[in-house]
Amino acid sequence: MARARRSNRYQVLIENIFFDHFAEGVKSFEFDREDLVAKAAELELRLPRNLGDVIYSVRYRTPLPESVLETQPEGQEWIIEGAGRARYRFRLVRKTRIVPRTDLVKITIPDATPEVIRAYALDDEQALLAIVRYNRLIDTFLGLTTYSLQNHLRTTVIGVGQIEIDELYVGMDKHGCHFVIPVQAKGGNDQIGVVQTSQDIAFVEEKFAGIRCRAISAQFMDDGVIALFELAIQDDSVCVVQERHYRLAPATELNATAIRDYRD
Repeated sequence: MARARRSNRYQVLIENIFFDHFAEGVKSFEFDREDLVAKAAELELRLPRNLGDVIYSVRYRTPLPESVLETQPEGQEWIIEGAGRARYRFRLVRKTRIVPRTDLVKITIPDATPEVIRAYALDDEQALLAIVRYNRLIDTFLGLTTYSLQNHLRTTVIGVGQIEIDELYVGMDKHGCHFVIPVQAKGGNDQIGVVQTSQDIAFVEEKFAGIRCRAISAQFMDDGVIALFELAIQDDSVCVVQERHYRLAPATELNATAIRDYRD
């Protein structure tokens, strides 16, 4: 019930911000954090301590208000992206929905996750990042040797503002070529979208100029299966470069025939 009330409060706030700026034919417009504060006071809505949670919620957890969705042209959708420090931009982009495929083989690998980690993981995102890290799934997925550099990295990107990267890896291939690999973790109802992917790529291009970026998203599926996606931005849309599904199991449950026959 508390989550529902919070979601409704956020949606009322975003709906009013949107229609304060929207006009027929407009494809983008900007607002800033102070607009959220002023509008909340006008509507007598209680704001969260972390104003960023309002934006995060409508980006990844809940749909935009129905009245906002009704303004979307066929095949397009509104996104909210960073537009500088404490500024945001509503922008129309081509509609994309990235969800795990149902027709992919599930690759079973030995589960190397320490039981104590599973016992004390605080939420889906933390559990997912830990499982990916301990089982070296990024290495397996990309065919690289990778190392976790930092998680929950908060930084700023020129023209975007403050961002947070769930986990940042660096890696190299057999030729010695280096890569920077931002990983986003999606648990529960969180959705993979263009905003976080484009922010992650922009961060790598700005901070690690000249080094190749491999943007990854990890998502829990049913029965604890983990879907990994390599993502790219093409024509303002998120595109899947490759996708694999991994099932973690005790070594005693591995299928000898399957592990021999797995192929690209």
